[in-house]
Amino acid sequence: MKNWNVVAVAQGDGFNEALRALREFGLAQRSRFFNVIEMSVANTREFLDGIARKFSENPELPGLFSRLLPVEMTFAFSTGEEFRKKAGESVAAFVPELKGKSFHVRIHRRGFKKRFSSPDEERFLDQLVLGELERSGSPGRISFEDPDAIIAIETLEDRAGAALWSREDMARYPFIRVE
Repeated sequence: MKNWNVVAVAQGDGFNEALRALREFGLAQRSRFFNVIEMSVANTREFLDGIARKFSENPELPGLFSRLLPVEMTFAFSTGEEFRKKAGESVAAFVPELKGKSFHVRIHRRGFKKRFSSPDEERFLDQLVLGELERSGSPGRISFEDPDAIIAIETLEDRAGAALWSREDMARYPFIRVE
C-alpha cells in the first residue's frame, strides 16, 4: 500500500484478530514485514478516538498490539540521503509547535538495512529541530525523560511517515506507543 498513514504491529499470534479489528476503521492490510499492518484512514484523529472507544469496550484488544501509530505526513525516498532531506523537511514543519519545549525524535525503520542508521538520523533530526528553534528565538531542548513532545517517524521500505505527539496526546492515547 503506497498511501498508508497508520502502522500497527501485532503482538504474538494475534495478527489476524488485530487486522480484523483495524479494518473497521479503514483500509488495512498485511505488509511484507512480520506482524506489521499498514493502514490508510481518512482522519487520524477520528481513527484514534474510534479505536480508543473500541479498546475501552474490549479491554483485551489493546494487548493484540505492540505498536499502533498514525502519522500526519508521508513521503517516499530511494536513498539514505533522500530520506534525510525529506525527513528534515517533515520535522521542520513541527517547529512552531515545539517552541520552548522539550522533545526528541524517534525512528522505527523497517527495510533499508545498511542504507542509513536510525540513531544517526535521530541525532541529525534532533539537531536540525534545535537549530530551527534557536533561529526562531524560542529554543527547545532534547529530553528522553517525560518530554513535552516526541517526533515519531515510521518507515516501511521506501516510504516514511512522521507525526508529532505531545505529552497530552500520549496520555490520552496510551496505546500509540511512540517509543
